[in-house]
Amino acid sequence: MYKRILVPVDGSETAMFGLHEAIRLAKNQRATLRLFHVVNDFLMIASPEAAVFSHELLKNFRDRGEAVLADAASLARKQGLEPETKWVEALSGPAGAAIVEQATSWPADLIVLGTHGRRGFRRLVMGSDAEYVVRTTPVPVLLVRGTKAVP
Repeated sequence: MYKRILVPVDGSETAMFGLHEAIRLAKNQRATLRLFHVVNDFLMIASPEAAVFSHELLKNFRDRGEAVLADAASLARKQGLEPETKWVEALSGPAGAAIVEQATSWPADLIVLGTHGRRGFRRLVMGSDAEYVVRTTPVPVLLVRGTKAVP
C-alpha cells in the first residue's frame, strides 16, 4: 500500500518514536524510506562580528543535521532497510513547510512524524510542526506520540 515513506528526523526522542514506527511500516510494506532533516534556525545578524558567529553556527547546524541523518540511517540499516537521506535549509519559515514541500516533490505516499502532543499554551508558544504538516499536506500523515503524553 505505501511505497514511499517520508520520515522527518531531528535527533529528538519524539522523532525517534516516529522513526521506529516508520521502520516497522517500511519493512512490512517493503517501502522506500526517506529520512529527512530540516536545518531550521532563525539567525539574527546585528554586526560584522555576529555574521562570523552566525556562519559558524550555521555550519554547526548543518553538521548536526548530517549526524542526525547518519544515526537514523544506521538504525534503519540495522533493521535491514537501505534508506535514502536528504536535508534542506529552511532558514525563514516553519520546518513543517519544508516537510510538506519534500513530501509533495519526492513524492511520498505517507509521512510518519513523531509528535510531542502539546496542547494549549505550550503548543501556542512552542509551535507545532506536526500540526502544520497535518493542516497543509495533501499526503497522508501518521503521527506517532511517545509513551509519555506532554500536558
